Amino acid sequence: MSGDGGDSRGGVDDAPTDDGEDDATGTVHLVGSGPGDPELLTVKAARLLEEADVVLHDKLPGPEIIERLPEEKREDVGKRAGGERTPQAAINERLVELAREGKTVARLKGGDPFVFGRGGEEAEHLANEGIPFEVVPAVTSAIAAPGVAGIPVTHRDHASSVSFVTGHEDPTKAESAVDWAALAATGGTIVVLMGVGKLPEYTRALREAGMDSETPVSLIERGTWPDQRVATGTLETIVDVRDEAGVEPPAVTVIGEVAATREAVREFLANERGAESPTATANDGGVGGDE
Repeated sequence: MSGDGGDSRGGVDDAPTDDGEDDATGTVHLVGSGPGDPELLTVKAARLLEEADVVLHDKLPGPEIIERLPEEKREDVGKRAGGERTPQAAINERLVELAREGKTVARLKGGDPFVFGRGGEEAEHLANEGIPFEVVPAVTSAIAAPGVAGIPVTHRDHASSVSFVTGHEDPTKAESAVDWAALAATGGTIVVLMGVGKLPEYTRALREAGMDSETPVSLIERGTWPDQRVATGTLETIVDVRDEAGVEPPAVTVIGEVAATREAVREFLANERGAESPTATANDGGVGGDE
């Protein structure tokens, strides 16, 4: 659903549409930035960011992408775990307000807007308010961040399935909707987004469900950003690795045999050539130090 609502049929300018909205109503574009590297923006996303009157952005699109936006047309509505945040209800209402002012609005999100990005909630709110909107998909960091670190989320020799999980559920839920025991039994790769803070809880849950404590785990911090780092360990050691390395959000957690394939290719990753930090094995609780 897209367009600016303009319709001059019958020769009448500024006539109300069938749903009662004014023809001057702007369009909201729910835009994914990808994992953060500006060269991984889609052509469409780059065009819409340039054309937008206002860009409401999260903290996660990456500093280079945000800094390219003219300061006068960007609004920071980002959220940080344990820090200041813009309530989702306020974001929803701001989107409606700007659209009703006739603005072309880009709602810029890290990764893909419909992968743990609340894009679905915003789309529903806009539809309920009669605001035209468009979804602009993007490369999700759940695949891109491991990929640039040399970790394929699927591999014919190691994993024929992949599960994407949020590590930061709605705190108002009575109980978690994630069945870690089922994930442990399923096998394959588990990719956790926004899971740095809850790492002790879900790694323990997976071990208690029977997953081998020696299962390789990688944390990719700020994947594709200039200061990307990778920390590697096992299901048993990764919490200590996180603490020793000081890994902070945003980071993607990869759990499964594919996490160990990185060491076979790391030396030849063009984006890591010249890295001075020592290489760590998957089992020594070390830090890949990829900056």
